[in-house]
Amino acid sequence: METVDKIHSVLEDAECLYSFAEINDALDRMAVEITHELKDTNPLILCVMTGALIPTAHIVTRLHFPLEIDYLHVTRYRGTNRGGDLHWLVEPRQSLKDRTILIIDDIMDGGLTLSAIIDYCTQAKAKAIYTAVMVSKNRTREPGVNFEPDFVGVTTEDKYLFGFGLDYEEYLRNVPGIYAVNNE
Repeated sequence: METVDKIHSVLEDAECLYSFAEINDALDRMAVEITHELKDTNPLILCVMTGALIPTAHIVTRLHFPLEIDYLHVTRYRGTNRGGDLHWLVEPRQSLKDRTILIIDDIMDGGLTLSAIIDYCTQAKAKAIYTAVMVSKNRTREPGVNFEPDFVGVTTEDKYLFGFGLDYEEYLRNVPGIYAVNNE
């Protein structure tokens, strides 16, 4: 019960940065941008588990053109709030060769995870690689990360976030908004 009480306390003390309505507006805008760029490419959408599950579902239901969906599971956090080494848990089932790929992730933080996924797609001989994130943090990217996502839902300051796919110690992904943990 201690964990549940802690999670309730974190949620109650958190600051809502983006409401569900604001997220939906961002998703609508992203869908228009993605459609404009990818509608004629028969893209393969790669959902980065587990965080991108919710944003991916909301984005793809707004895309009204032929596409395929697959997923991969790579993590640096493993239930903590500090990134470590990259761990590949599941690779995509579909061939990426000669495909246009849209990687959807929950957040662009330091960029190491997304950068590694882009490298994976490049090595698999993808024809074109695009990236979409629900949240992009305004922060210095990690050394060697020299790109920004092609499609961004919302931007935030460099705070510990949860909601709409982002987790707090594996909880609160289901919260319908983007929240910042109150560190005080």
